[in-house]
Amino acid sequence: MIIRQMHADESALIRQIDRSETIGKIYKMNGGELEAVAAGHECGTWDEAHTAEMIERFEKELRSGGIAYGAFDGDTLAGFGVLGHRFRGEQMDQLQVDLMYVSRSYRRQGIGTRIMEELGREAKRRGASYLYISSTETESAVNFYMASGGRITDRVDEELFRMEPEDIHMLKKL
Repeated sequence: MIIRQMHADESALIRQIDRSETIGKIYKMNGGELEAVAAGHECGTWDEAHTAEMIERFEKELRSGGIAYGAFDGDTLAGFGVLGHRFRGEQMDQLQVDLMYVSRSYRRQGIGTRIMEELGREAKRRGASYLYISSTETESAVNFYMASGGRITDRVDEELFRMEPEDIHMLKKL
């Protein structure tokens, strides 16, 4: 598995990502604490409209100064992560993990961890002290980010919260 920087002209490779998963639990924030809620459903992979939206978001962030890293198994994109370009937080010392996905058949092999490490190194190189994580509420995503050092933040970025009010917002110290 090779982890390397991706470029905007590689955005169509996102079509190779199988984001499907069985969702046993989701998390909700309740009084500043995580609360697990049974979900019990299968989440399919992206349809073409959602894939196009992800590609557009990927390209826009890279054109604006963000950076992406992909995990490649030969010519296959197994996973990718995008570091946002815009500093956030009261101290303007946070950069967002904007997109982060690993294909179903490649999960639990350390690929997400390696991508997060690259995003963290780049964020630190750019002068950030924290990664801002707006995680989907699934148990697998929240547990991954927490195992990667993410901690629930009490200072939620209002813009990101408005975009994804069900997300679990975290900071990871770099």
